[in-house]
Amino acid sequence: MSRLKILTLLFLTFSIYTNAQNKKKRDAEAIKKMCGCYEVTFNFAETFNYSNDSLYKPSKTKVDKGLEWAQLVQDDKNKISIQHLLQVGDPSKPYIVKHWRQDWLFENTSFYMYNGNNNWNFITKPKAEVKGQWTQKVFQVDDSPRYEGSSTWVHVDGKSYWENTTNAPLPRREYTKRSDYNITLRGNRHEITKDGWIHDQDNAKVIRQTGKEDVILAKEKGYNTYVKVDDSKCKGASDWWKENHEKWALVRNKWAQVYNRNKNLSLENKVENKQLYKYLFSDDYKTTENINKVIESFVKK
Repeated sequence: MSRLKILTLLFLTFSIYTNAQNKKKRDAEAIKKMCGCYEVTFNFAETFNYSNDSLYKPSKTKVDKGLEWAQLVQDDKNKISIQHLLQVGDPSKPYIVKHWRQDWLFENTSFYMYNGNNNWNFITKPKAEVKGQWTQKVFQVDDSPRYEGSSTWVHVDGKSYWENTTNAPLPRREYTKRSDYNITLRGNRHEITKDGWIHDQDNAKVIRQTGKEDVILAKEKGYNTYVKVDDSKCKGASDWWKENHEKWALVRNKWAQVYNRNKNLSLENKVENKQLYKYLFSDDYKTTENINKVIESFVKK
């Protein structure tokens, strides 16, 4: 091979690597733009139903508003973690609710895919399949698993967005009222806007039974807007996190041990007639020992 060809090949390799690194940096910047204080509006409406039951009743349209603080917890080379906190009530004496968490992993190959009835199947994907992609892993308020999926961030025509469709448990607004389906097939789109960001959803309510084809019971539209406001409005939530972040680091560490077993995961709904978040939200659970013990009690052997 001639010297010119070698130099050309080296230049092309360097250019591809540089472009990939610049793209990755732009992706990370878009993800971190979801941090801060937001006025949030949650909108959900059932759009179509396919039930054969003439008495079928669609879910009521739901609209809620609130303040949400999105705290950057981890910002590493291949991982960004954001903890969401709801702030409600009198701003001078707000009530803080630990909300969902989202972890973003670059070119991740290990997944826990929801399969209904509090079961997650552990799967791996080839590196080539996730090249350049980011996995969004979403966790419950007690840091137990919820749903996850891998896709590519897109930056085009002044827009930055990420889209993925994956299986998920029923949302809290549904599972306390509905038992006629057991999977939410979530079509998620996260888009960064000049005012903040949007979580746009096109969901299907799915009945899944072993040995049978999935049945779509109904479809749902979700449109949640996050409008950026001054961080001072979320001071109550920010202060709460400063006081409580060490405890929740212990919780995340224990769950990491569970996830690193790399096998299918099944969780109890309740232990001694009590849900996990009710244990962990209690001030009685602060040490590594009792946090580990209670989480392990929910993991089916």
